[in-house]
Amino acid sequence: MTNALSRLLADRDWLLADGATGTQLFNMGLSSGDAPELWNADHPDRIHRLYSDAVNAGSDLFLTNTFGGNASRLKLHDAQDRVFELNRLAAEIGREVADSAGRPVIVAGSMGPTGDIMVPMGTLTHESAVEMFHEQAEGLKAGGADVLWSETISAPEELKAASEAAKLADMPWCCTMSFDTAGRTMMGLTSAALTALTKRLPQQPLAFGANCGVGSSDLLRTVLGFDGSDIPIIAKGNAGIPKYHDGHIHYDGTPDLMADYACLARDSGATIIGGCCGTTPDHLRRMRAALESRPRGERPTLQQITAKLGGFSSESDGTDGAGPAPRVTRRRARS
Repeated sequence: MTNALSRLLADRDWLLADGATGTQLFNMGLSSGDAPELWNADHPDRIHRLYSDAVNAGSDLFLTNTFGGNASRLKLHDAQDRVFELNRLAAEIGREVADSAGRPVIVAGSMGPTGDIMVPMGTLTHESAVEMFHEQAEGLKAGGADVLWSETISAPEELKAASEAAKLADMPWCCTMSFDTAGRTMMGLTSAALTALTKRLPQQPLAFGANCGVGSSDLLRTVLGFDGSDIPIIAKGNAGIPKYHDGHIHYDGTPDLMADYACLARDSGATIIGGCCGTTPDHLRRMRAALESRPRGERPTLQQITAKLGGFSSESDGTDGAGPAPRVTRRRARS
């Protein structure tokens, strides 16, 4: 499938993705509990600034403000009948920013989880999940998104539904899962299991990988677990660890730490490298400068990763058969 992202991947050794969406929008005045997607209609100037800040900081790819833009999530705000509209608006704003960048920039249509548990553990059926993701995908496509981007997924069944929806929309597709329970997703999937799963999906992703999770060290250990894939790898780690201070959640990862993370991600095998929760344009600028100036290194060891970024949150990453190990529980803010 020939598309803008494939062409850019063919020409570049690495691409810089964007950083946090929620962190930036909260800084612009979004209140906790509000739906960020409503700002696509109510405050398009702020969403334009969100995207522009990432591009101006050096991002080659940014995600649209549609993480919770499916019917299930929007129903919490009585906006379930606005799925197509809100996704289209987000992509249209993104298309305007990308087209005025003066260089190739990819608009990736963010599709987060539905927030529901799939059968048999929950009530969400495969057909309903596909329908919700397809509705969202069609809105993003109409607005001019280059690629669909499923992120922070935990269940393989939900990833399959998103893949089928991308195929129905006739759109290229990327995906990332969140590995935050001793190297596993909330539903128990390991990095090795995701690598195998990508080969069985209704539509193979252009790139796949990990986002969010616990911290940058854990995320890179997960990236190392994708070894053996011939599909480009995505790494979008949080800017350190969240800490509660003066009524707000702050991430302790400095721009220098994220610069080290970006280069270690590249050396670990990632091609699309960005940040998730807590990652600001200041972080992105430092990450871009490091990727451009530092030579590619050898594949890092786990010891080298922890020496630069800090320790892991668990002994096992789930791929050694040890299973989930006890870890320190941390609250995870939306990216």
